[in-house]
Amino acid sequence: MGDLATPGVAAAFAADGFALVDRLVSEEMVVALHDRFDRLFRGEFETGVPPDEVNWQEGTGDLTLTRQLCNAWRADRLVASVVLSPRFGEALARLAGWPGARIIQDNALWKPPGARAVGFHRDNAYLAWYQPREMGTCWTSLDPASAVSGTVCFSRGSHKWSTGGDPAMEFHGPEDYRAPMEVAASAEGLVPELVPVEVPAGGGSFHHGWTWHGSDANRSDVHRRTLVLHCASSEARFHRPGFAEGNGPIYTQYAHAEDDMMDEAHFPVLWTVDGYRSPGLPGPPTV
Repeated sequence: MGDLATPGVAAAFAADGFALVDRLVSEEMVVALHDRFDRLFRGEFETGVPPDEVNWQEGTGDLTLTRQLCNAWRADRLVASVVLSPRFGEALARLAGWPGARIIQDNALWKPPGARAVGFHRDNAYLAWYQPREMGTCWTSLDPASAVSGTVCFSRGSHKWSTGGDPAMEFHGPEDYRAPMEVAASAEGLVPELVPVEVPAGGGSFHHGWTWHGSDANRSDVHRRTLVLHCASSEARFHRPGFAEGNGPIYTQYAHAEDDMMDEAHFPVLWTVDGYRSPGLPGPPTV
């Protein structure tokens, strides 16, 4: 599919804090990942290793919430072949201006018809536990995404807003999903411009870690499944003063006692400008 960080994508990412892409994975991969999502949300983990966060399972999960697993790549080889792709790592590194990219986390998200909103938030706000405190994200829709189905929505240019003292953010099913973003926009003296990601299945977006984003309830009769890759710089290291903040308590379990390196067994390097890639990662997806 060629280079993803095209001049147009790079310009939109820099100016707006996000860029839309019509095609990130093939139609065949979309179909294959639907099957894997079914299995994962039933608790069927191909590798025998569960994801780091299992926030919804069939039979016990709240039917009104967006279903979520974090680091499904540990549990499923097909998911791993997608989110550990050097192609995505290169795109995020080039867009962010890093020498390389390592995975911090993936998200398998499933918003069925009627599911409630996901609150507006900024990814970097959760990341005091490593430095540099930067994240770039590749968001891939596995179903046609539209405003009515509750697709992700970005606040244009919000990656340039102040990064100190953000209002409290509520992720799962808040009553007013836009409230914290609107408070932040008001503090900037701005009226936010919101842009929904409306793409075909297999399309998606890239976004900056300080870009405000969230999604409305799914008011359609279409299930909306998404596979998300979050990367940091290949040179990122743990930052111990922030271990207790954000989602640090989950992911700092992989920290070494004797140093601040991020172990490549848990945070593998996907791509670097000098050609390095963590050993043992899967090859390109076969579908």
